[in-house]
Amino acid sequence: MTIAAGTNARELVLTRLIDAPREKLFRCWTEPALIVQWFTPPPWQTIHAEADVRPGGASYVLMRGPDGTEMPNRGVYLEVVRNERLVFTDAYASAWVPSEKPFFTGIITFADVGGKTRYTALARHWTVADREHHEQMGFHEGWGMAADQLEELAQSLPAETDVRVQPADGTGGHSVVPHLACAGAAEAIDFYKKAFGAEEMIRLPGPDGRLM
Repeated sequence: MTIAAGTNARELVLTRLIDAPREKLFRCWTEPALIVQWFTPPPWQTIHAEADVRPGGASYVLMRGPDGTEMPNRGVYLEVVRNERLVFTDAYASAWVPSEKPFFTGIITFADVGGKTRYTALARHWTVADREHHEQMGFHEGWGMAADQLEELAQSLPAETDVRVQPADGTGGHSVVPHLACAGAAEAIDFYKKAFGAEEMIRLPGPDGRLM
C-alpha cells in the first residue's frame, strides 16, 4: 500500500494494487448493497447507502459509531466512467443544491494491471486546513482499513455473466452462448432455452453447489 500527502498541500492520496478486477471494485463503489459492507472502517458501520451513479446524481451514506452517533454524508457525482473513474463532491447536497460546508472532492481511479487493479483514492480539499483536519481524523489509517475491506469484498463476488456471440453453423446467423455464474443460473438457462431455442451444453456445479 502507498499513502501520500498528494501533489499539493490540499490533497491526500491512497494508492494500492488490489488483487481483484476493476469491474468488481467499481461495483463495490456504486452498488448500495455492497457499499454498506466495506465503506466504513470499524468500529464504525455504514448502515445505509444510496447511489444515483451519473453526473449530477446524488449519493448518500449514513455511518453509525459504536456509541450510536450517526454521521450522514451527502454529495453528488461529478464524473462517472464505468470501471475506470469516479469523481464526487460534498460541495452539493443533491441536484446542485449547495451544502453548508464543503469539505473535499473525491477522485477514485481503477487502472487495470493484468487482472489486478491499481486503486487510487484522492481527496482534494477546499483548504489546507481541511486537509490537515482530515489527516488528523485518520485519513490514512481509516481509508487504508476500508481498502482492505474493499479488496476482501471484491474478491468474494462471483464472476459477472459472460455472454459470447458465436457464428451459428450453417445458418449464416449467430448464436448466443451464455456462460453464467450466479445464484439464478438454472432459471437463466431455462429462459434462454425457451426464448431462443438455445442448446444447453453443460451444467457444472461450483464449489458452493451453485451452477456455473
